[in-house]
Amino acid sequence: MYKDELNVIKQAILNEVEGYEFYKMAASQAGDGGSREALMELANEELKHVEYLKKLFDKIKDGKEDDQALAFEEGPPSPDIYNWDRLDKSLTSLAMSVFGIGIQMENDSIDFYTKAKNDSQLEEAKNLYDILIKWERVHLEQFTAQYNMYKEDWWSDQGFAPF
Repeated sequence: MYKDELNVIKQAILNEVEGYEFYKMAASQAGDGGSREALMELANEELKHVEYLKKLFDKIKDGKEDDQALAFEEGPPSPDIYNWDRLDKSLTSLAMSVFGIGIQMENDSIDFYTKAKNDSQLEEAKNLYDILIKWERVHLEQFTAQYNMYKEDWWSDQGFAPF
C-alpha cells in the first residue's frame, strides 16, 4: 500500500548511513582533540536520523492504520545545537572539504525528498517529506555558514585577504 513511501524511507536510511560513514572517516583523519570530537558528533547525529527513519519504516510496514497515522505525525529528532568552535583551526582545509561535501549531501537529500513529494499521491507522505526537507535544510544552513567561515580563514591563511 505504501510501497513508494517505504522505498523513499529505505533510500533515506542509506543516505544517512553514508553520511555517518563519511563523517566517521573524516574524524579518523582529523587526529585527536576537538576536530575529531566535532566530526564524530556529526556522525552520531546521522545515526540518530537512521534510528528515526527505521522506526518510521517499521510503523508503516506493519500495516496497522493507527501506527501509520502516528508514524506520519511524528517529527524527526531535533538536531542538537552544535558548538562549531571546537573544530581545530589548523585543519581548515579538511574542514572546508568536509563541510563542502556535507553541503552537497544535504542538497542531494533535499532534492531527493522534493522529488519524492512531487511523485507521491498521499497527503501524509507529502507532509512527511516536508518535515524531512526541513530537517535537511537545518543542516544545510549550518554547513554553509561553517564552510563560509572556514573559506574566509583559508583565504586569509593563503594571503588572499583582503582581496
